[in-house]
Amino acid sequence: MAEGVTALARRCVAAASDSPDCLKPLDKIFLDTICQEENPPRSAECCAKRDPERNDCFLSLKNSSQGFSSPLERPDAEAACRNHSQHGQPLTGHFIYEVSRRHPFLYAPTILSVALRYEEMMQNCCGNAEGPSHHVEECFQRQAPKVMKPVREDALRQEHTCGILKKFGERTLKALKLAQISQKFPQADFVTVHKLVVAVADMHKACCRGDTLDCMRDREEILLYVCSSQHVLSRRIQQCCEKPLLQRSECILNMQNDDKPAGLSPLVREFIEDKGICERFAQEKDMHLARFLYEYSRRHPEFSAQMLLRIGKGYEDLLRECCRPGAPSGCRSRGEEELRKHIYETESVMRTSCDIYKEKGDYYFQNELLMSFTKKMPQLTSAELIKFTKEMTTIGFKCCQLGQDKLLPCAEEHLDLVLGQICRRHLADPINPGVCRCCSSSYAFRRPCIGKLEIDETYVPLALTPGLLAFHGDLCTSEEEKLQHRKQEMLITLLKYKPQISAEQLGSVTAAFAAMRERCCREADPEACFLKECCFISFNFISLSCFGSSLPSGSRTYQKE
Repeated sequence: MAEGVTALARRCVAAASDSPDCLKPLDKIFLDTICQEENPPRSAECCAKRDPERNDCFLSLKNSSQGFSSPLERPDAEAACRNHSQHGQPLTGHFIYEVSRRHPFLYAPTILSVALRYEEMMQNCCGNAEGPSHHVEECFQRQAPKVMKPVREDALRQEHTCGILKKFGERTLKALKLAQISQKFPQADFVTVHKLVVAVADMHKACCRGDTLDCMRDREEILLYVCSSQHVLSRRIQQCCEKPLLQRSECILNMQNDDKPAGLSPLVREFIEDKGICERFAQEKDMHLARFLYEYSRRHPEFSAQMLLRIGKGYEDLLRECCRPGAPSGCRSRGEEELRKHIYETESVMRTSCDIYKEKGDYYFQNELLMSFTKKMPQLTSAELIKFTKEMTTIGFKCCQLGQDKLLPCAEEHLDLVLGQICRRHLADPINPGVCRCCSSSYAFRRPCIGKLEIDETYVPLALTPGLLAFHGDLCTSEEEKLQHRKQEMLITLLKYKPQISAEQLGSVTAAFAAMRERCCREADPEACFLKECCFISFNFISLSCFGSSLPSGSRTYQKE
């Protein structure tokens, strides 16, 4: 089918033909081609419909649920190189096919860019195929993760963006894009930025519907507009616009924010002090709020987009209260104090988290997060809790080494992606009422809301069963990563059994565990020793109040184990 459409394209271009087939819209050509094939029954149902219902029907058949397709596995190195030398281009086509069917909503340009990286990897690794086979295998092991990284990252970001659009609507998505674009192009005027925001939001609507052709067309139009508006947006765009089409959007997205215009004041007092503010707010509410968000965002590249949305929401609430009849004369002046308070609180949270990360390092910082999130969301599996907190720990590594001007956007933007995953998990399989409230009430306040969650009072703790805390010989492994993972699983189990456990009690339990492990791993039969010692710990585990006298004390000993 792909060859048939491509052959038609060549004929139409070569002959500059005005034949009916060449004048058809591209999406109609695709669907006509599909419907001329011998179709599975579900496609036949769509083919019986008229356009545009036919296109909507096909889009509804897209399936991105996990388990629909098996994960894409790295091929055997020797077999892959043999195929590459014999088949070449068809092998790259097969790679595109396999990635596309596993990611039916992924941006097509991402897939095509990844296919180019795949082709480069095959040439690099298979070019040394005459050498020892283990060298080829090492080459694949080293380069394959880099090839697939954009697929994982872009798929996550697209799913995240579509989740925002689906849950919070177009207005929230436009506000988010307005903040981000205003920060990137602070020298551009509001009209240009707003036009770009509308175009980007429309593109995401097409992409999130799974309409690949509309998505690609919108994306290309945006790139053409951006590259033709360099004099208005930013001179820095030029280096990106000189790249091949497939690489332009990635280049622009990763481009550093342009410099702010000279003389911009940090505050936008005219949005508070001007006498006609309430009339403008009443007459053109959304446009007035958009102008405020644009002006504030272009002044503050050191803030995250989510924080800028919270500031915008605070400004909207302030006007709603202060523009009503009978509001006190100095009502609007308190907005600046509330703003300073919110900025201080947000920056304090991030600084404190980074201080803890720098003090404890990856493993112990993740343990702190595990304790917090297991109490907030005990309904999550151990694998989910470890996965999410591992991703949060990686954010500490990425962001805490940055300066104050880049810490907040780095930390909150990346954390937003993790919280988005948690909220989509909640949407598929509800976690608890607290998570439901945070994931549903406000996109901008999602991070502080989840941060303030404490112990889930609706959770029914695990019952104490003989196998609840089972210790085995695998605790004597010399592989540190496996041991740490096993200990984190036991920490989660402990917290799910005793959510109200205090830091002192937890320290006593982990001190007892450390002593038991040290003792049993010296024995000839560690398994038998663990079985015997397990009874002792489990006996004390039933009544945590006895730890103070019968087990070693130490309220923070768990940090060492």
